[in-house]
Amino acid sequence: MRRILVIGARGMLGRDLVERLHSSYGTGFGAEWEILAWDLDEIDIQKEQETRTRIEDVHPEIVINLAAYTNVDGCETQVEKAYGINGEGMKYVALGAAKCRARVVYLSTDYVFDGRKKEPYLETDSPEPLNVYGHSKLMGERHLQALTEKGLIVRTQWLYGKYGNNFISAILRHARERGEVSIVNDQTGSPTYTRDLASALCLLIQRGAQGIFHVSNSGECTWYAFGQMVLDLCGLHSVKVKPISSQELGRPALRPSYSVLGCQKLRQEMGISLRPWSEAVKEYLGAVEG
Repeated sequence: MRRILVIGARGMLGRDLVERLHSSYGTGFGAEWEILAWDLDEIDIQKEQETRTRIEDVHPEIVINLAAYTNVDGCETQVEKAYGINGEGMKYVALGAAKCRARVVYLSTDYVFDGRKKEPYLETDSPEPLNVYGHSKLMGERHLQALTEKGLIVRTQWLYGKYGNNFISAILRHARERGEVSIVNDQTGSPTYTRDLASALCLLIQRGAQGIFHVSNSGECTWYAFGQMVLDLCGLHSVKVKPISSQELGRPALRPSYSVLGCQKLRQEMGISLRPWSEAVKEYLGAVEG
């Protein structure tokens, strides 16, 4: 039995990806594949020996590491945890996978960039993180690159999905409870639906992709424009939406002002192009709002 191991399988993306992997049996992987879906209960990637032993015991052919400490502001104060999970954790996963000669997939972030470019970032652009979260994820990338030539690093951004709290659910909750919301209007990115990302990840894995790929829904917007569209689509036209600056919001971690990911490589080398973010949002709201 050939195995794909997903670490971080009960997170927002993890659940969508595991569903997508299972649905690919007859068309991509074949019935001989077993999908192992692990989360914190099954493996603590901050512990080197446990991580390496657990992976070696099941001898997967592909390891997908989605486990991460994604609280961007929390990373500023829990620095050891951030580097332990996002950086060293990836190293330990890669070491365990290397014993099995498994291919490794690592999910990274737009926050490895500083936002000064003002046009979509390419895979060849030099990372310059602004915060601990970005630095810790870049450490994970570097560990994977140092330990294997067959690794796949997928950078993505602004995720939302039906299996977890996200920007959309937070905006709708605040709007309905308070009747008004304040949203940052000086950060630009590409909202990305986890179902679309999961489908792209499956195709990249099936086609044996290696190196770095940027994957996000197409188009760009500010958080303010994103939130305004969500409220309009939900008929919440009476809600007052106030645009504010990042400085006014006063979060502990700096964010890049422009972190759109250029996905030309994905299109040119894999023939994959994710739909516009606005279309994906409409589908998501149709599923969760009914």
